[in-house]
Amino acid sequence: MSNGETREKSIVLVIAAAIVALALGLGLNQVGSGFAARTSEGITVTGSARVEAKADKVVWNLNAEFVSPTQSVAVTRVTSSVEEIVKYLNEGGISSDAIEFGSLSAYGQEEWVNGASTGRISSYRASRTVTVRTEDVETVKKLSTNLGTLLAQGVNVSNYGPQYYVSQLSDLRPQLLEQAVKDAQVRAEAIVAATGGSVGNVMSVRSGPFQVTSPDSVDTSAGGFYDTSTIDKTITSTVTVVFKVNS
Repeated sequence: MSNGETREKSIVLVIAAAIVALALGLGLNQVGSGFAARTSEGITVTGSARVEAKADKVVWNLNAEFVSPTQSVAVTRVTSSVEEIVKYLNEGGISSDAIEFGSLSAYGQEEWVNGASTGRISSYRASRTVTVRTEDVETVKKLSTNLGTLLAQGVNVSNYGPQYYVSQLSDLRPQLLEQAVKDAQVRAEAIVAATGGSVGNVMSVRSGPFQVTSPDSVDTSAGGFYDTSTIDKTITSTVTVVFKVNS
């Protein structure tokens, strides 16, 4: 290799090294500016709180239904089924004032042949809803579990399952939100302490939706979740808090 080629190669290497050094310097400067901006804006932390609770209200919908070629028979059988349902509920410990009745309905069902309606009525379907509303959740749970005794008697009843609710949820909200904010502060302090700073005042707080789930469930929803299938529940709240950071 000639002296000229060697000199040219050295010049290229020097220029390349200078470009890399300049790029690194600019990059580090940008990174430093980014951390400074982030620190001045504060730190965003999500805190959560949960509490175990028991449902203290229940709504239980039952539906008596019967299909017959004759409308009067369908209606009579549904009326008889409703009477049996009420008897079962009363004997099981549910008072009559906790029972509500929907309107009795009956309608004709068209006859279909090869996928086409013949225009004739083949049968009549009658139905009536019986709804239980009470605070005696344990009694309803027991009656729902043993509903097979009615079916064994020939009562055509559909069980949609009791829906259990926590009536004091509105009273628990402030308590849970307060605990969630405290949890967010503890997390923020742990994070900031590692950088040698300290957590300052709260700059903003945003509350997330409440999640009411069965114990040990991981079900959540962006708009909030409410599981009504169990008496025992876990209520969770979350908050997103922005804290000022003191250097």
